Amino acid sequence: MATGQIFSRNTQALFYNYKQLPIQRMLDFDFLCGRETPSVAGIINPGSEGFQKLFFGQEEIAIPVHSMIEAACSAHPTADVFINFASFRSAAASSMSALKQPTIRVVAIIAEGVPESDTKQLIAYARANNKVLIGPATVGGIQAGAFKIGDTAGTIDNIIQCKLYRPGSVGFVSKSGGMSNELYNTIARVTDGIYEGIAIGGDVFPGSTLSDHVLRFNNMPQVKMMVVLGELGGRDEYSLVEALKDGKVHKPVVAWVSGTCARLFKSEVQFGHAGAKSGGELESAQAKNQALREAGAVVPTSYEAFETAIKETFEKLVEEGKIAPVPDVEPPQIPEDLKYAIKSGKVRAPTHIISTISDDRGEEPCYAGVPMSSIIQHGYGVGDVISLLWFKRSLPRYCTQFIEICIMLCADHGPCVSGAHNTIVTARAGKDLVSSLVSGLLTIGPRFGGAIDDAARYFKDACDRGLTPYEFVEGMKKKGIRVPGIGHRIKSRDNRDKRVQLLQQYAHTHFPSVKYMEYAVQVEAYTLSKANNLVLNVDGAIGSLFLDLLAGSGMFSKQEIDEIVEIGYLNGLFVLARSIGLIGHTFDQKRLKQPLYRHPWEDVLYTK
Repeated sequence: MATGQIFSRNTQALFYNYKQLPIQRMLDFDFLCGRETPSVAGIINPGSEGFQKLFFGQEEIAIPVHSMIEAACSAHPTADVFINFASFRSAAASSMSALKQPTIRVVAIIAEGVPESDTKQLIAYARANNKVLIGPATVGGIQAGAFKIGDTAGTIDNIIQCKLYRPGSVGFVSKSGGMSNELYNTIARVTDGIYEGIAIGGDVFPGSTLSDHVLRFNNMPQVKMMVVLGELGGRDEYSLVEALKDGKVHKPVVAWVSGTCARLFKSEVQFGHAGAKSGGELESAQAKNQALREAGAVVPTSYEAFETAIKETFEKLVEEGKIAPVPDVEPPQIPEDLKYAIKSGKVRAPTHIISTISDDRGEEPCYAGVPMSSIIQHGYGVGDVISLLWFKRSLPRYCTQFIEICIMLCADHGPCVSGAHNTIVTARAGKDLVSSLVSGLLTIGPRFGGAIDDAARYFKDACDRGLTPYEFVEGMKKKGIRVPGIGHRIKSRDNRDKRVQLLQQYAHTHFPSVKYMEYAVQVEAYTLSKANNLVLNVDGAIGSLFLDLLAGSGMFSKQEIDEIVEIGYLNGLFVLARSIGLIGHTFDQKRLKQPLYRHPWEDVLYTK
């Protein structure tokens, strides 16, 4: 066990099992104390490596994350404190691994419930190798103005109130982490504050004892007096009694053992800690308090008088000239995290993303304000979901069914079209699903599947302006623009596209108006007079009929319709639909275990 100071302003720690809040509290304490370097050198998170972003004052820093204890110790040889936030199941093994590292001097085990047999092994190893073990079941410890472990002393507000941002003259040790916070505040009210505080933990077998730390404090010139808070159960306090009787402690000790109320109960009482259970008269709070008093410690008559005893002891040392009270200093302001500042109404901050189509903040996601459960309960289909997410409204059933028909009709057009061909070649090259899908989607454009928006745009403009098919087609020709939605490499006047016919039949049956489709058919009649294959294709059919859907539903203004066409909504239908087929082609090639594709020589014209 160390015989003197174990922390300083230069102490750095390795933090095992990443927990954002306690690490950030350590870094905020560093900034409050005016440290130049963060007290957390590295994080050990089994199974992951990289960096974690945290704040050091106003600066955002990246703290390295290691997957192994040995690697972290090697990377940070100056870090000599190991803060273990592992669960009780793995705390012993990871702590023993840390104790065996030559760079580690102090190990703090936060977990409760560590098996006693494991704790005994850790204690034996630590003592045999002159290392400090704090815990298990501890909140940790703190050296005022220098270093703190995890959540020790609680919030920044509490730390400031307890004057822990600068060193005082009192050494404090307790079994209880919660009561440590209370005593830090008490000591700050009646003295110049603590120099170091340790919570050894409430288990039956603590890694270090009350007397271990009192003896350390006795050897530290900065500590002028000690305050000890014990509790009923166990015999740890008697080692302090022996140290006092043997004259090993030369500085004043103010002590109190809590749990005097246990005698009021008819049966034995187990208090909060595993070790807080009286096993006989010697382990009672009264017996321990009496023994400490007889050994020379200042022991009040009750906990209520504890504060007065501390105050009187401190004032006596001041009068004797043994303590020059530490002057108070103004600590720096810790920058408040944005989310808390916004919540408290102190600041306002602009958002970075706007979303109007969905919201996942409640108990269930909502699409355009419609809860997911409602979508399922009402039997909505894919078309209804598209109407909510794309158009932000619930369209009539005939509209959503038309959307679904478009998706079904455009899902695939065989393996020979450019998109499917690219996907097949990519899948046969051994690439994953997403890569294969994207390679096919990237072929979609003006020449393959991407003419729906253009067809709608040009048909709408010509129809709204009252152009005859002749004026429209010849005007496009003079501009050197092919009429989108007209023409097919295979289909012709005598071999019509069945998909176009199905769409037209549905529209005639369900749509209140088919003005734009009829105009597209008139244009087709004119283009067929020029060439037999200049038929209305599926792009033209969907483009013109979608105009009729938007205009005929009465749910969209003219400006909204123009915006929908301009943004590319209609091409989105083809992209969504064809993704189904491209995914199918990917799975098909992988299922068939097809080899790498190589284009045959005989299908290439080699020429100079």
